[in-house]
Amino acid sequence: MIVRGSLSVLCLIAVFLTGCKKPVASVDEPDYNQALPPGAFGLRQITDPARLPDLSPVAAQLRDSGVQQALQRSLRWFAIPSTQQFFPVGDLISHAHAHASVYALSQVTSLDELRREFDVWESVGWNGRGEVLYTAYYSPEFRASLTPTGPYQHPLYKRPSDLQTDPVTGDVLGTYPTRAQLEASGRLRGLELVYLPSALDAYIIQVNGSAKLTLTDGRVLYVGYAGTNGHEYTSLANEMIDDGKLSETGANLPAIKRYFQQHPHELDEYVRRNDRFVFFRTYDGSTWPAGSLGFRVTPMRTLATDKDIFPRGCAVLVDTTFPDPVGGDRPFRQLMFDQDTGGAIRAAGRGDIYVGIGARAENLAGRQKAPGRLYYLLLKPQRVQYWHDRMSGR
Repeated sequence: MIVRGSLSVLCLIAVFLTGCKKPVASVDEPDYNQALPPGAFGLRQITDPARLPDLSPVAAQLRDSGVQQALQRSLRWFAIPSTQQFFPVGDLISHAHAHASVYALSQVTSLDELRREFDVWESVGWNGRGEVLYTAYYSPEFRASLTPTGPYQHPLYKRPSDLQTDPVTGDVLGTYPTRAQLEASGRLRGLELVYLPSALDAYIIQVNGSAKLTLTDGRVLYVGYAGTNGHEYTSLANEMIDDGKLSETGANLPAIKRYFQQHPHELDEYVRRNDRFVFFRTYDGSTWPAGSLGFRVTPMRTLATDKDIFPRGCAVLVDTTFPDPVGGDRPFRQLMFDQDTGGAIRAAGRGDIYVGIGARAENLAGRQKAPGRLYYLLLKPQRVQYWHDRMSGR
């Protein structure tokens, strides 16, 4: 997942097994990664009362501790003067509008107030009909070593000094080598940051963009995104499905791990099909795991979307299904905040739910893949000045 429009630590990338599928040949199958038509806006206001979503889950969750944590992080982000550069979005949503909307949400207390103060905007989805595919991502924990010793032979790399990026968008300037070219050229030598016990562990961290590492001496090290080579992301799992190595229904992380335990000689081939390469740095764990806004992401309350399309920091209602503990699915209607982005999350038809840290979160992230709807809660235009004045103490 490459951050666009932020100089902060990269958000946690969608796990590779839930990346977007390649464009499909059949017109009957959804292409959730389909780009918007030129000049199109990814959001539209719902003006027909019959089409408005039920906002009662939002009202019921307003005082949830996770909601309050995520909301306050969005407010702190909006308060940074430089965040104004990311607005307006679609020439319709200004920084002041988005900021006041989040503040107002911190003050309302009832469903009636929500309906009175807010308009609802929806993602146009992949097909113009509002259909969005929801996957999930998590923060991995691994064991690691600062030196190549024993099984710890698979490095993460620091950012090369010759990698130049735009200071505002983070886009790579010029053309940088692909993953295969970097690994074959030897130009990564000397940039080793830390070593993992398996190449697959190192790749999972690359795809997620961040990790908590317990070193061989017991110390804890946090590593996070320091840039990419600027190439497009290719899903390892989708490549395996296309080659008949995995079924689409069985393409989860445990199955991928089992496959490469049985066929370790195939891992390098599949990894190198992903031209994107991620570089890392160490950082203070007080902000770990950090999203693309530079603040901690909140389990079940942070959403990752395409920041070239959707407004950063805003409150959203996610309406989809989610895995339950016994292997089924349950309705998932959750008040969340758009606080992250990702390399596989690059279209109006994609959203990625942050589910937490460690093994349980990994299991959830690996099982989540469901269609749904995505709604943004934005103040009615005539209420923006009122809430802006209240926020400013006037």
